[in-house]
This record gives sequence, structure tokens and C-alpha cells, in this order.
Amino acid sequence: MPTSPSEYRPFLLSTQTASRGERRLALAAVAVSLLLFAALAPFARTQLLPVPAFIPAYEASLVVLDLITVSLLCGQYLSFHSRSLLVLAAGYLFSALTTGVHALTFPGLFSPSGLLGAGPQSTAWLYMFWHGGFPLFVVAYALLKRLDGTAREAGKRSPKWRLSALLAVPVVVGGLTALTTVGQSLLPAIMEGNRYTPAMIVVVSSVWTLSLVALAVLWLRKPHSVLDLWLMVVICAWLVDIALSAVLNQGRFDLGFYAGRIYGLLAASFVLLVLLAESGILYRKLMQLTAKLKQLTLQDALTGIANRRAFDAALDLEWQHAMRSGQPLSLIMIDVDHFKPFNDHYGHVEGDKCLQAVAAVLRASATRAIDLAARYGGEEFAVLLPQTDAATAGRLAECIREGVAVLAIRNPASPDGCVTVSIGVADVHGSRTVPQAAPAAAGHPGGQALVRMADEMLYAAKSAGRNRVVIKEVKELAN
Repeated sequence: MPTSPSEYRPFLLSTQTASRGERRLALAAVAVSLLLFAALAPFARTQLLPVPAFIPAYEASLVVLDLITVSLLCGQYLSFHSRSLLVLAAGYLFSALTTGVHALTFPGLFSPSGLLGAGPQSTAWLYMFWHGGFPLFVVAYALLKRLDGTAREAGKRSPKWRLSALLAVPVVVGGLTALTTVGQSLLPAIMEGNRYTPAMIVVVSSVWTLSLVALAVLWLRKPHSVLDLWLMVVICAWLVDIALSAVLNQGRFDLGFYAGRIYGLLAASFVLLVLLAESGILYRKLMQLTAKLKQLTLQDALTGIANRRAFDAALDLEWQHAMRSGQPLSLIMIDVDHFKPFNDHYGHVEGDKCLQAVAAVLRASATRAIDLAARYGGEEFAVLLPQTDAATAGRLAECIREGVAVLAIRNPASPDGCVTVSIGVADVHGSRTVPQAAPAAAGHPGGQALVRMADEMLYAAKSAGRNRVVIKEVKELAN
């Protein structure tokens, strides 16, 4: 089943409803943008020196920013199958490709008249198609957003086919490039040298209106997500870009020309920054979920201590370490005496409480970071004690036995009248050198030899009358 972005609403910026603080931040960005626009607008026609390196640096930066944005949006589409995100990715791809063609055809940059057969009108018309086309993608994004994740659409999704729809974007850009170069005679003249013609006013007003329409549609499609919010900031920056570099100025290389393009560069950065922030949020959430999943797979759900899987993994590692280092490794096996009659008499709820109480004693006793208290199965528990000999482990086992007795949990089936535990203790000492003859227990794979010995001591404790500790010490055991 495809994953719906609504399932990740708490931390996905494309679906997370913008908070009041985020709205204020976006409003502050727009306010600063408008203040700068108000300060620059009176001087938009001030002619400045042509800087040949400005255009390639500016447009190369735009292409890189837009392509990174495309990759992030496509990644989200592949994960959540949101058609609106795919359309927005197509819009940024359109912007990136048109920017590249715009740079190639710019007069005097790579050739006197520009590459690709460009003429005097090519670059200006590409700018208009570029700034008029992107808002259309934003409008489509806003209109499609509510259809994402609906039951009707869930059965019709074909993400691979739709992703291939991105291939249509280069075709569209190629067609616009051909129109503005080979077919430039079909378009009205909007440039005379580096100056605008009267026809430019009509064309640029139409382009500016498209951005205004995109802003209005985004605003009306409430509630606004964080991504919607910053798309509106982007469109506001585009409005300022067009106003400075194509409405209020009078041609290339004046103050409006440079300032408008800097606004365009900032606009390309806004959505990328929020997507990168979102990626950080998702990565942190992934780490938290991974840690939680690991905890769930290694923790006993009832008692909260380690489960059998965690115990087996730790036993294998500590066994190998003991065999290499020659340090002792001890194991305590604990079994709750007469637990079945207790469970039958009081019920499973009280039985669970009893096991939890015993586990709490084990957790309080195994205090070192390297110690591991685990539920081995049913009413049987284990405590793994690296770098601990049998005598020390025996003292700890006696503390555990006394700790359970202190709980004074009534058990009519027990001769002591309360819940008690029987405990078996065994240890091994690894050898740095392979001995001539290994003890019989070494024939068992890995730490299972130690488990078998501790189990034997546990059964010996039960046979001797329960509620006691029996210890077995093995001087040396080879791996």
C-alpha cells in the first residue's frame, strides 16, 4: 500500500499546518522584501556597469538550487505518491532548464548574439516564459493538493508512470527554446538592444499577473502547510523580481536588472531551505523510530528488562570476549518457585505483577553497565555478568534471592508462604592458549555451554528444596 503524506502530518512540512510563529516568520520575510523593494524601486533605472560574470554566476546558482529542490521533491513523491509534489517538482525542473537555456542564449555571454541560434528577442522572451510558466505549476500544485491521499485516488496511483511525466518538461522547454530562437519572428519585439520596447509593458504585465494569480490561489487553498507558506514567500519574491527587472527598470545592466535577479536567487533558496530542514526533521524522526524499534525488539514487553533475543546476542559476544581475554564470565539463572500454582490461584494479572516485581529486583541488582538482566522465558530469568567470577556472582545471586523474599508476595503453594526463587550460578574462564584437552562442556557451541551449566545448578537448587543458590565453578573453558 502506498504511504500517504497525511500519516506523517506531524513532521512533514508539505502537510504540516503552519503555526503562528511560522506565519510570522514568513510575513517578516515578505515585509523585509517589500521594504527593500520600496528602497530600490526609485533607483531601478540607474544604469550600472555591465558585469559579464554576473549572469553565468547567478544562473548557475539558480540551476543548482532548483535541481536540488527537484531531487528532494521527487524523493518525497516516490515515498508518499503526492501528485501535487510531483507537479511542484516539474515546476522547479522547468525553472532549472529554462534558466540554463536563458544563460546559453544571453547576448555577449558565450557569443555576441548568444548560442542556439538566438536573436535579439530570444533571451527576453525566455525570461517571460520562465517567469510566466513557473506560477502555472504552482497553481496546479495548489489545486491538486486536496486530492492527495483520497480513497478514490489511492486505487489509481501509478507513481512510476507519473514520474515519467517529468520527461515532458524538457520537451516543453525545448519547444519554447525553438520558438524563441528559430521562430522568434513569430513573437512581438520586446527588446531594442538593451532597452525595452512598448510591447514589453503588455507582455510583462501578463507575466506579473500570473504570479499574482498563483499567490491568490495559494492563499485561498486553506489551511496552509509550511510548504505553502514558503511558496507564497517565493511568489512574492518573484513579483518583486519581475517588477524590478522588467517593469520599473528600462533595460539590461541597470540597478533593477541586478536587484531583480538577486531577488530571484533568494526566491529559489526559500523552498530548498525548508525542504532541507524537513529532511533533517525526517532523519531525526527516523533515528528516533529506529531506536524505539530496536528497544522493542530487544526488550521484554511485560517486565521491561532485556528479552531472550537480547540475552542470546549478549551471551555470544561476551563468550567470545571471555575466550579471547581469559577473563571470567558468570551466568545466574533464576526460576520463580511454584509459579504455576501461584498463577492458577491468583490469575494472570497477579502473575504478571509477580514477574514484574522479580524483574525489578534483578534490575536493581545488576547495576554495572556491562551486566545484563533478562527474561529468559516464562518465569525464568537470567543475569549475565562479564568479568565476574563464580564467587562474586554467587554473592549477587544471594542478594537477588533475599530481595525477592523481602517482597513478601503471598504464595499459598510455597512452603515459605511467599514467592521465592531458586538460583543456579556458573562461570567460565577463557584461555589465551588452546589447551590440550577441553572440558566436556566445551563441546557445546558458544555460550550455550555456560547456559547448560547454570541450568544444571538451577535444577540442583530446585532438587535441594528450592529457595536457595547453587554454584558451579569451571576453572578454564576453551572456545
